[in-house]
Amino acid sequence: MKIVAPAGNMERFYSAISATADEIYLGLKGFGARRNAENFTVEELKKAIDYAHLRGSRIFLTLNTIMTNREIELLYPTLKDLYNYGLDAIIVQDLGYAEYLHKNFPSIEIHGSTQMTVANYYEINYLKELGFKRIVLPRELSFEEIKEIREHTDIELEVFVSGSLCISFSGNCYMSSFIGGRSGNRGMCAQPCRKEYKTSCGEKSYFLSPKDQLYGLDEIKKLQEIGVESIKVEGRMKDVSYVYETVSYFRNLINGIDKEENTHKLFNRGYSKGYFYDNDKTIMNRDYSYNMGEKIGEVVGKSIRLDEDVVSGDGITFVSKDYKNLGGTYIGKINVANIKEDRKIAYKNEKLILNFPDGTKYIFRNYNKRLNDEISKKIKSTDKKLEVSFDFIAKLNEKLVLKIYLEDKNGNRILNLEEISETLTQKAQKRAISEEDIKEKLSEIGDSEFTVKNIKIDIDENIFIPLSELKNLKRNAVEKFREKILSYFRRDLDSELKENNQEYFKLEIEKDEPKDLEIRVIVSNEEQKNFLENIKNEYNIKEIYYRTYDIAKQSKLSQHNLDNKLASNLYELLENKNSDVMLNWNMNIVNSYTINVLEKIKKLESFIISPEINFSKIRELGKTRLKKALLIYSKLKGMTIDIDLTDNKNEIITNKENDKFNIIRNEYGTEIFLDKPLNIINIMEDIKKLNVDIVVLEFTTETIEDIKKVLKQLKTRKGEYREYNYKRGVY
Repeated sequence: MKIVAPAGNMERFYSAISATADEIYLGLKGFGARRNAENFTVEELKKAIDYAHLRGSRIFLTLNTIMTNREIELLYPTLKDLYNYGLDAIIVQDLGYAEYLHKNFPSIEIHGSTQMTVANYYEINYLKELGFKRIVLPRELSFEEIKEIREHTDIELEVFVSGSLCISFSGNCYMSSFIGGRSGNRGMCAQPCRKEYKTSCGEKSYFLSPKDQLYGLDEIKKLQEIGVESIKVEGRMKDVSYVYETVSYFRNLINGIDKEENTHKLFNRGYSKGYFYDNDKTIMNRDYSYNMGEKIGEVVGKSIRLDEDVVSGDGITFVSKDYKNLGGTYIGKINVANIKEDRKIAYKNEKLILNFPDGTKYIFRNYNKRLNDEISKKIKSTDKKLEVSFDFIAKLNEKLVLKIYLEDKNGNRILNLEEISETLTQKAQKRAISEEDIKEKLSEIGDSEFTVKNIKIDIDENIFIPLSELKNLKRNAVEKFREKILSYFRRDLDSELKENNQEYFKLEIEKDEPKDLEIRVIVSNEEQKNFLENIKNEYNIKEIYYRTYDIAKQSKLSQHNLDNKLASNLYELLENKNSDVMLNWNMNIVNSYTINVLEKIKKLESFIISPEINFSKIRELGKTRLKKALLIYSKLKGMTIDIDLTDNKNEIITNKENDKFNIIRNEYGTEIFLDKPLNIINIMEDIKKLNVDIVVLEFTTETIEDIKKVLKQLKTRKGEYREYNYKRGVY
């Protein structure tokens, strides 16, 4: 089992390698699902590639966002440069971009991001057919679901085992996008889930904020037993100490060592096992949503009774009884009640004398000086090494031969190099060289990236070899082997494509023309459907669909009606019994390359364009055999959540900006809808110029009276108008 570690910058990258990460995922400046991270320039990325390869690690580039046509094509020269240099894999969300990469960069691995929300083996096996090598599973899957998926697919599986949880299914969260144009699907999420909300009863809390995830030995052993290839540590925005300590912790667990974890001492807003043991509301932390740290004490009278040792240099936060942050400080001089001597440490159960703000109840430590100092020392004194082996041959009156090589897990030699001396061996006049002498000298490879695993020696008896000659032979072999490893990963894309009679793959997008618009409707209940069926001819409504599940979780596939002509995920599309299926807007279709992939699915008849892109981008999608549909009315869904937040009650929550959201618990799970609907019905004539075929009205929480008002607007073109992202687009 491999550890996939995060790196938000070069310092964190070195930390992850030092902690023995097998694979590192990182972003390119301006792209990927953590665009707010510092991320890497191309030159830094190349430096990281070489550094990792020389230590037996691999580098994955995150391009796991939805991409426009222009962005897909714009990145080509950069990716060609990185591909030739030896980049190992690219993590993607967008189906079209995956095909583009697979065709243009044939020998690089394509990994499906958790942003794809691929939650069952039907979808996973389809992605394998498209050329994917690995799938990062959604965090919302239980162990039993992961196990069932593992039993029905042989593609590599990767599972998140630590870090921040999104309360919404990744790839299906639109709150940040629709509120302020900062899309999670574009790597710019403003994290509205971490904000405070007020319920209809006036209660204020961090209603949507989950604790972080952290697995232990039992969970890792279970994943090992079923054959999960990789575990993933979240944290490209986390600091160096967090990355090192968390990767080291999981390395111990993989090796069967039940080491106490210190991650919670470095970053802490509460921890849980996530969804591993199925849905559990204890994953939520409504008290606070930021890194509060670990609770280390409580105010008693005029002092602080300590639950943990503290040292001079610790950073602390003062917290009220209802977990409000009242400020913080660094501890300087240690002043303990009834103790007169100067100390740099106060011990558990002692009373610390410290000035604190009025209203302080708890003391949290958000910077652990002792632990951070220990980790800093470890990072400086440790380095991941690549294990190499030597074969040494010395025959009388012949040149010395030193073979250096790598072995795979089965003991097969996968890369080797032979270095031969310039001089011949001689018969020993005094003391002959021994095998122990040779092993000692060959084992000393100093500050190189290698460590010696095995040394095999074949020498004649009673021969003399100058130690300087042996040292030079070893040094030359190591230097050349280092270059051989780096060159092993280099590619020549132009030669590859020429050899396979391939050319650069770029879609020729044919301009589309305006057409008469069909009207189709999505409903959420029988009452809405019956009403619309009775009056559909009056409004020229061509099709009425039942709304469906956004996510096809492995354990809940039986819930999905495959007779429904509307599909909201790949499972509902691939297994659908109809020949004229429409694909829902939550499939995040924003470019012609994705449309090109979907065109090959014969039963697909139409798709709803993502409401995250603006009108000008919609016009650029071009001609396709599929009918393009545009959502013109909807109380947009902001989140799809897999746990019950409200004890099966509907709820309205309001943020500090007075935006209202409806939380509905129904057969689809917990869904959060924007209170103010998207509505562009007034500009139907202009919509024709977008070259779409269909306009869609989506009804969710609307009453019949609400629906009547919307239908009236279809005729009058007068009424409420709200564009959301259609005008501004998203960052």
